[in-house]
Amino acid sequence: MGNHFKNSQRALLHEGEEDEMEIFGYRTQCCRKILCLAGSIFSLGILPLVFYWRPAWHVWAHCVPCSLQEADVVLLKTTDEFQTYSWKKVMWIYMSALNSAFGLTPGHPLITDEEDIINRAIRKPDLKVRCIKVQKIRYVWDNLEGQFQKIGCLEDCLTSAKIHLKFGSGLTREEQEIRRLICGPNTIDVEITPIWKLLIKEVLNPFYIFQLFSVCLWFSEDYKEYAFAIIIMSIISIALTVYDLREQSVKLHHLVESHNNVTVSVRGRKAGVQDLESCFLVPGDLLILTGNKVQMPCDAILIDGSCVVDEGMLTGESIPVTKTPLPEMDSSAPWKMQSGSDYKRHVLFCGTEVIQAKGAGAATVKAVVLQTGFNTAKGDLVRSILYPKPMNFKLYRDATRFLLCLVGTATIGMIYTLCVYVLSGEPPEEVVKKALDVITIAVPPALPAALTTGIIYAQRRLKKRGIFCISPQRITVCGQLNLICFDKTGTLTKDGLDLWGLMPCDRNGFQEVHSFASGKALPWGPLCAAMASCHSLILLDGVVQGDPLDLKMFEATTWEMDISGDNFHIKGVPAHAMVVKPCKTASQVPVEGIAILHQFPFSSALQRMTVIVQEMGGDRLAFMKGAPERVASFCQPETVPTSFASELQIYTTQGFRVIALAYKKLEIDHHITALTREKVETDLIFLGLLILENQLKEETKPVLEELISAWIRTVMITGDNLQTAITVARRSGMVSENQKVILIEANENSRSSSASISWKLVEEKKRIVYGNQDNYINIREEVPGNDREGSYHFALSGKSFQVISQHFSSLLPKILINGTIFARMSPGQKSSLVEEFQKLDYFVGMCGDGANDCGALKMAHVGISLSEQEASVASPFTSKTPNIECIPHLIKEGRAALVTSFCMFKYMAVYSMIQYIGVLLLYWKTNNLSNYQFLFQDLAITTVIGVTMSLNGAYSKLVPFRPAGRLISPPQLLSVILNILLSLAMHIVGFVLVQRQPWYSVKMHSACTVKNESISKLTVSPTAQEKIESNSAITSFENTTVWFLGTINCIMVAVIFSKGKPFRQPTYKNYIFVLVLIIQLGVCLFILFADIPELYRRLDLLCTPVLWRVYLVIMLSSNFFVSLVVEETIIENRALWMAIKRCFGYQSKSQYRIWQRALAKDPSWPPLNQTFYCDLPECDRGVSYSNPVFESNEEQL
Repeated sequence: MGNHFKNSQRALLHEGEEDEMEIFGYRTQCCRKILCLAGSIFSLGILPLVFYWRPAWHVWAHCVPCSLQEADVVLLKTTDEFQTYSWKKVMWIYMSALNSAFGLTPGHPLITDEEDIINRAIRKPDLKVRCIKVQKIRYVWDNLEGQFQKIGCLEDCLTSAKIHLKFGSGLTREEQEIRRLICGPNTIDVEITPIWKLLIKEVLNPFYIFQLFSVCLWFSEDYKEYAFAIIIMSIISIALTVYDLREQSVKLHHLVESHNNVTVSVRGRKAGVQDLESCFLVPGDLLILTGNKVQMPCDAILIDGSCVVDEGMLTGESIPVTKTPLPEMDSSAPWKMQSGSDYKRHVLFCGTEVIQAKGAGAATVKAVVLQTGFNTAKGDLVRSILYPKPMNFKLYRDATRFLLCLVGTATIGMIYTLCVYVLSGEPPEEVVKKALDVITIAVPPALPAALTTGIIYAQRRLKKRGIFCISPQRITVCGQLNLICFDKTGTLTKDGLDLWGLMPCDRNGFQEVHSFASGKALPWGPLCAAMASCHSLILLDGVVQGDPLDLKMFEATTWEMDISGDNFHIKGVPAHAMVVKPCKTASQVPVEGIAILHQFPFSSALQRMTVIVQEMGGDRLAFMKGAPERVASFCQPETVPTSFASELQIYTTQGFRVIALAYKKLEIDHHITALTREKVETDLIFLGLLILENQLKEETKPVLEELISAWIRTVMITGDNLQTAITVARRSGMVSENQKVILIEANENSRSSSASISWKLVEEKKRIVYGNQDNYINIREEVPGNDREGSYHFALSGKSFQVISQHFSSLLPKILINGTIFARMSPGQKSSLVEEFQKLDYFVGMCGDGANDCGALKMAHVGISLSEQEASVASPFTSKTPNIECIPHLIKEGRAALVTSFCMFKYMAVYSMIQYIGVLLLYWKTNNLSNYQFLFQDLAITTVIGVTMSLNGAYSKLVPFRPAGRLISPPQLLSVILNILLSLAMHIVGFVLVQRQPWYSVKMHSACTVKNESISKLTVSPTAQEKIESNSAITSFENTTVWFLGTINCIMVAVIFSKGKPFRQPTYKNYIFVLVLIIQLGVCLFILFADIPELYRRLDLLCTPVLWRVYLVIMLSSNFFVSLVVEETIIENRALWMAIKRCFGYQSKSQYRIWQRALAKDPSWPPLNQTFYCDLPECDRGVSYSNPVFESNEEQL
């Protein structure tokens, strides 16, 4: 659909992003509306119901295609594999109200500037705007471009100079009114959905509509008891679902409501500074931030002054972050491009808390509103919860196909029923009822409810372990996970870093390590000054706060922090500057203190931070701190020791976190604002290395060993140093002692050569360092041929990953098959890597502490956050225990829930087929089961089994294979078909044999022998006959035989299908289920062998000779024995199925399996000690797969 549309009739929203949609234009036709209305009336409401389930059909029925410019309805289709349809009405915003307010006319100068999207959206001369609202975002029709454009944010094309010039003085009242009307209110408004709405939405589910149909049919047949039971179960199910949805709605509402009620100061171009409610803010407004704490109600660009912000709501880390103003530069590049990948350092994000605002000198802190409402960072987070990524899991697709098969079977049964009853001359209404009955028998209405019970029980068990789930359907996906990605810091290793040592250097190279454990004071020098001042710490209420690493470093100097007062007069140092001073006990420090004049804050993209400081009575200096490789690249080469690389390897090999420090002197005459980051960060003098200890969590190694022994791949994705990551991978067991690590380095194009990629083997060697035996990483140049054999792991950096993605994309799958260590990865690269693993058909889990992992947590099939910050709400699972022990528990419960779902599906399908077979056999004799017989099977047997069969907990051990991920797989199908065929054979044998018994007679209503009398003298009790005559159409020997065989068979099938090891606890440990089965079987055998006329009369059964009852037990036992043997020796025999696969040459079609087989046959892989260039045939210039939504949004986090 959509191929015949012209370009004017279709377009793309969010082009290139994860939530990309196709949009089609339609115009409503009156005649079509009238026809649809008539159809709705004549179909008794069925047609509107179909339109509700199929939104595209609603549009196609009511409208005709037209251009988007003329459309009054738009049809939206997601471009992902699900292709979900929805439709929206095109609305009009009328600006006539503003005409009377301040005389807005088509020629008004405010709306003639067509550079602004708002002005291009206003249709002249009638002054109105066309718009649609999709997933909480408003789009207006751009009359110049001829397309719908997002509104509620400043244009990306604005330069920094334009932002300062156009918005630096604020907006006029008229501009504010126009923007307010078109952009809408600045609210992240998540309404608490009314219960009646939730109720209607749940009731209109196709499953409940089918139940309603079934219940109406049963009431018409006087089958009231089971109808009431189904109604009660449905009410409980609907009530629980509505309660959960309501609770989520209330929680989300409370999460965002505080954002909507903030009072802010706004400067108008003519009106001056005014207090305003945050809901009235518009893009372009000029915010004035005072020194008080304030929660940001919008995204804003800082244009004057600096701020310290707590971004815990977005990143999961409650660490103060310093924001700097956007510089006013004469560049034609958009402001984001101008700031590079680190533009977010100028942006105050919605939902974050400004804990300190400091103007330059006496000036105020100003910020221009960038985005409002759901366009903001917090709005995007809330939208990801309201509109989660659809989940495509084969189980649910297979379940739908299986249900369709049952519907097909029911259709055959209906035709058979119509033929039998029409030929027998039954009244038409009875024929229709009997035919419709077959549908409710073949397709059990309780099936979906039975499937969810296992998930509900698993969710409850996870909650007891402190693992919370906001998406229960993903629990079964956990059972299929075969690759888990871990963040390192805070996930595999402890959060806190301890200072281990400091390695100063001079022109002769590195000096002796200063150990912090010794308790010796740090000697004065540039290195001490760097540690005291090169940080983003702040003084809040007399307490020093900030990044834990910065805190540890500053505390090691024993210096103190203070704020300069108004009487502070030092040339070039403003009042209220941050000042660090040596403590009173410190000696031999020639300076009174150091004033921090300006900060270029740290970012994961730049991997460094720089400060400009002023020594009191001394020099003006610049200090840099960051990743050693990055800091060294900004230093004068002669100041970097020649042993830099080897010394760095010594410490990173042991898992230490290493930070480099550098400095340079600056001219005091230069004004600070004139110094750009590029000017400051050149020709630095290398000072030394700060070594911090980052220990593994105690739980890390045993958990990784458990996962690896279960053949679940483990991958590390970290922002830390590559060699530190390799060491942590070895120490944690992710890479075992006998496995090789191959370092992949890829470099971008340079003037002299094209992009290159090289492979080098990382070898562990021993070396004596400072009297201790330490490991370090060495790149081996010569590799014997036999080292190519055996297991190996690839390690690469984020930079190399980016280059490979862009220039060597054909090599990327080969690398990912054995890629285990990914270091220096940015948040966007983490998300892209997870997506690339998914493209290889891995089921990917991502475990992180919430900091910089939000994108990857959302992208993975299963995201597990170890943080309780608000950022974790985007993750399907959150663990209260801050270590990775939750991962095996989650996988075990997922596997148990998946197997339980299969067990329940198979049981419900076979139970319905047992009843279906029995009923069709009885229909042959124009007979049927009575209501009480149906009730006993449906309620007392199947419903109770459905509730208790799922109670098995997860097995305690992770086995090295996963449960089948598909319902329609040969073993599962064979199991169901064999059990159906065995039941069919048993029922036919019983049905035929009973008619051949010497005591069988159609006219007789009992065949019980009186003591010592032969069968030839059988008599019928007159009283019994009178009582039974009222139900003579039901009672028969065939009915009695079929009912006993079917009922007891349902119990036996439950025993056969209830799986235990290796994914669930053994069945005998499910005590409630075992007790239920014993009671049910006992009751059935009691009814079978107890000669109680009143009981038989109630159940519409006939008394048969004891010998026949024994025959029934023999038939059931034979059926059970054969079924059990087949299930255990064939269906559950994994070795047999593997042998069959090998025999027929079947191989997995998963992409990663195909690549593994190809690489195993390739003797030249991996190409050690080789370098490929982009112009060689082995590589290509394919563009990497990118995930723009995370590059544009998650990087902000």
